[in-house]
Amino acid sequence: MEVLHTLSDFIDSDFAVSDSSCSYWYEGRCLESGGSYARTSTKLSERRRHRLKLPRTSMSEAIAHGLMEHLVKNDCYSREGKMYGILLVELPNGEQRVLKAFSGLLNGCSEVEGWVPPIPGRDEVALEEARTLAQLDAIKQELVTLKQLTERQQYQTLFDQFEQQLQAMSDRHRHCKHQRQEKRQQICDTLTPEALTIALEQLDEESRQQGIERRQLKRQQNAVLQPLQQFIAATDARISELKQQRKALSRQLQAQMHASYSLTNFSGRSQSLQELMPGGLPTGTGDCCAPKLLHYAATHNLKPLAMAEFWWGASLGNQDKIQGEFYGACAERCQPLMGFLLSGLRPNPPAPFPAFAQRLEEREGGVRSFSRLRGEVTLPILYEDEWLIAVNKPAGLLSVPGRYRDRQDSVLSRLRHLLADGMAVVSVHRLDQETSGILLLARDRQTDRQLSQQFQQRQVYKVYEAILSGAVTVEQGVIELPLWGDPENRPEQKVDWQQGKPSLTHFQVIAREGDYTRVEFTPLTGRTHQLRVHAADARGLGVTILGDRLYGCCAVTNRLHLHARELRFQHPQLEKTLHLQAITPF
Repeated sequence: MEVLHTLSDFIDSDFAVSDSSCSYWYEGRCLESGGSYARTSTKLSERRRHRLKLPRTSMSEAIAHGLMEHLVKNDCYSREGKMYGILLVELPNGEQRVLKAFSGLLNGCSEVEGWVPPIPGRDEVALEEARTLAQLDAIKQELVTLKQLTERQQYQTLFDQFEQQLQAMSDRHRHCKHQRQEKRQQICDTLTPEALTIALEQLDEESRQQGIERRQLKRQQNAVLQPLQQFIAATDARISELKQQRKALSRQLQAQMHASYSLTNFSGRSQSLQELMPGGLPTGTGDCCAPKLLHYAATHNLKPLAMAEFWWGASLGNQDKIQGEFYGACAERCQPLMGFLLSGLRPNPPAPFPAFAQRLEEREGGVRSFSRLRGEVTLPILYEDEWLIAVNKPAGLLSVPGRYRDRQDSVLSRLRHLLADGMAVVSVHRLDQETSGILLLARDRQTDRQLSQQFQQRQVYKVYEAILSGAVTVEQGVIELPLWGDPENRPEQKVDWQQGKPSLTHFQVIAREGDYTRVEFTPLTGRTHQLRVHAADARGLGVTILGDRLYGCCAVTNRLHLHARELRFQHPQLEKTLHLQAITPF
């Protein structure tokens, strides 16, 4: 089965990448050289030597977009949401080829023509798997039958009937009791002692008879319902037993599969998933794109150059995935394997941001004083002093770390890792992950407070440049819409006239390029996704920013075309105005 594809299968032969920047690193510690290293006793250079990395570059993203164009032409790929991935590899003769993979099964199949096959090992447990799956199916059918027993409905119907009878009897007895009380008061004043005694005994007897009547109905209820109740209790015990059997069988099968699944790295070593993750493996470990791609490359003498994974299809459950968006290695199943998978790999990643560096050098007359290279990570620094730092954030990099393990790479985490005083650095404001441009960070708390106050009081002048995926009929204007983040549909923002917070943006068309419009945005407020909603919403410009899939752009492109181009503010300590600019990269 041929799985090596030429680059021309995904991108045009005359395709040129504007830069070879890295937007994400697949990385892990080399388990074969000592595992993790204590920060307190190990130098930075020594720690880095044992970190293994594989980049997601602009080239790999372009190849992935080419794969997306193929997926969109075939409905079978959108029926179920899943991760897809590509791996750019180099053959021994120096030629470059592309591998592609999907996570799990594709329309129920593990092997599909043209795609990387699953990791070996499944065949070894195929017979046991079929037997266990048959047992699980039998348990499932019995559970369905037990949960649908007619005795459950019968019990509930009879129980409701008896409860209604008891309620009606209680209401009648309550009324009779009230009448007896009134009658006792009346006869005490009118009857002779002998007659009064007889009358009171009659009333007491009536009360006793009603008590007997209630106890008889309760006994009748117990006689009818108790057998059903015992039968249902026995059924529930059986259901609980079957669920325990199902769990045990599933764990047993999963353990067998993990013990038989064997991964190979670039040092030629092979280990089972069970050996690699002895503390327990989530369901689906080993079936994701990254392990499939890297294992295949390692076992076929292919050198990985770059990888990219993206989501395609509907979002599943609470995963909150967006079709066409790139994602890093999942924290539960893939990230723990990266250290082993990349062991033995000696990649030579392209230098990050060469196009930017070249433009900056040209602009500064050959002086590159604002571009700082520290070890393995490059961040274009536009301005730096002892109080603050301004960087030109690349698209695809987070401003600050996310909540989960696969979203830790960010401008802030990189600076904290690289600078001597890095742990004191804080982000004054944020840019969306897919937005590029000027990001301001403070190096101490006082500077952070003073700069944050300027942002809050709208004293910071901001200019963004964007390409819209269509024609805008007006030349300039103001957009004012109340924005609200729906907690049921994060991170999307929407216009809401009741709950929304005010947002205001000035816009100016600066060029029309074919079917696209280049626009300059000057936001006066700083709401989440403000410019993206103001562009996409019909009450704004009604045209999405190119590449903004979250708000409806269907065009296949390599990024969100939104760039924070200018930032002007008062320096808190130097008491002078700083006007920073970052050349628009598109």
